[in-house]
Amino acid sequence: MAFESLSERLQGIFKKLRGKGKLTEKDIKEAMREVKVALLEADVNFKVVKDFINTVTEKALGQEVMESLTPAQQVIKIVHEELINLMGPVESRLNLGSKVPSIVMMVGLQGSGKTTACGKLANFLKKQGKNPLLVACDTVRPAAIKQLQVLGSSINVPVFTMGDKVDTADIAKASIDYAKSHNIDVVIIDTAGRLHVDEELMEELVRIKEAVHPNEILLVADAMTGQDAVNVASAFNERLDITGVILTKLDGDTRGGAALSIKAVTQKPIKYVGVGEKLADLEPFYPDRMASRILGMGDVLTLIEKAQAAIDEKKALEMGQKILSKQFTLEDFLEQLKSLKNMGPIDQLLSMIPGINKSALKNVEVSEKDLKRIEAIILSMTKEERQNPSIINGSRKKRIAKGSGTTIQEVNNLLKQFEETKKMMKRFADIDKELKRGRLRLPFLQ
Repeated sequence: MAFESLSERLQGIFKKLRGKGKLTEKDIKEAMREVKVALLEADVNFKVVKDFINTVTEKALGQEVMESLTPAQQVIKIVHEELINLMGPVESRLNLGSKVPSIVMMVGLQGSGKTTACGKLANFLKKQGKNPLLVACDTVRPAAIKQLQVLGSSINVPVFTMGDKVDTADIAKASIDYAKSHNIDVVIIDTAGRLHVDEELMEELVRIKEAVHPNEILLVADAMTGQDAVNVASAFNERLDITGVILTKLDGDTRGGAALSIKAVTQKPIKYVGVGEKLADLEPFYPDRMASRILGMGDVLTLIEKAQAAIDEKKALEMGQKILSKQFTLEDFLEQLKSLKNMGPIDQLLSMIPGINKSALKNVEVSEKDLKRIEAIILSMTKEERQNPSIINGSRKKRIAKGSGTTIQEVNNLLKQFEETKKMMKRFADIDKELKRGRLRLPFLQ
């Protein structure tokens, strides 16, 4: 998970500060030295770190903080605000303009995930009611055209191609004519990449830009390359005047330095982040939400949005009624697990909840294999057993284990998980009732 080690380091530094009560100038400067080391180790650009620390230190040593009743909280608030300013300060939306079709040109080095990002963006825009077209202008990399066609087919988005022998600027121009005559409102152009920035690549990209005058030129950069991603962004920006960045692989074992440096170095915003390998794993980049995640404050808004996208509202209401009336069955349990899986990795979801201990999340995951095993066990039960698991005795467990190709222990584990989930959901339902009556306030809302 991105920023994991940086997040842990910063939370440790601020925990020490909170333990001191009143702060001295020495306390703040020592804490800022530790923050500086943590940011540098996260591969944040050196100049960006220097400016960030200077700004935070100056504000933290101000009268308002030093004389506050909760100086440590004030320092954390300043760090939070400056992290937002560093990456934002506000969410940067895609500028599609008023002319139809809107044109988005995707650029980047080979291996950055550019072609996949084209598919993800097309999928994202389609869900927003747009009618996108993917354009194959990478005529250099073997199988790039085929890859784009496969991606387009999987999300039911047309792909415009003229093969690999036609000039790319001509392909781009022809695709716009095609879009106009086929009721397409967004054209996404996949361009060639190289292993490194070179003159030949830049000239080709400049020619495509001049041929179609795109609304957006988005650089696709690999977050895992850290400082190199920032250098690549600077080079592309210098020649093409990019309008924004899509940062891929932010879900991987990345230190997060690119996300914290790109905006400050290029003055161009991160517009989207890739948070997984699936075509649905593209999210708009919200600097305030990312800053909150880094500081361990959670990200409730993104969690709610993921739930709304993955869970059918009518089914959710029906499920709520079943929980309240104690009619929650093993079939409902399986359905809930599938919905949760659609929302993304469990550890990522839990990390969005304020106050959750990050170290407790390690190795928390429900894999496709786990789901299939659970499904096999539940489907090996009779309808009566699924509706009323309390009747499942030793001989029934033996039959279910044999029928599902699992062990009695695995059947027992599932029944235990089911009972725990029922208890937890009942607790959530009680909290919801208390909140509606105004009798309860959650700690992070106080």
